[in-house]
Amino acid sequence: MAERIVIDTGPIIALARADALGVVAELPIEFVAPIEVRDELDEGVRRGHPAVAWIQFAPLAIPASPLVLAELDRGEAAVIQLALEQRISLVGIDERKGRRAAGAAGRAVTGTLGLLGRAKMLGIIPAVRPYVGRMQAMSVWFDEALVRRFLAGLGE
Repeated sequence: MAERIVIDTGPIIALARADALGVVAELPIEFVAPIEVRDELDEGVRRGHPAVAWIQFAPLAIPASPLVLAELDRGEAAVIQLALEQRISLVGIDERKGRRAAGAAGRAVTGTLGLLGRAKMLGIIPAVRPYVGRMQAMSVWFDEALVRRFLAGLGE
């Protein structure tokens, strides 16, 4: 059975800007997202962004808590809620607040860089640096120290 991850809109946007959606689609991971993320992605498609066919969408059984919604955006809150409901231990969120909240909810967190790193480790891509460069050129922001440590950890 493939590993499962509940993914937020942020990593999908960053991966699209890096032209890496196809790379991540090759990972042996089942990507799941709440309907709230689908709605955000559908809005992007209406604006000309690429559609993403490899994500399975699922509704929440219980709406996200108003307390959580006061701190996080709708998509991040729904991602954490869906992960809890479906007992999926890993979430894909890039934003710092969302990552902290997911960790507090007992979920492991990865993001755009982690998914690209996994693709390199599995031999799907030879290097991550070109994708990071494309994201940065397309105004996707990552902490520079984090990027340096991440690339160094991958031998780049």
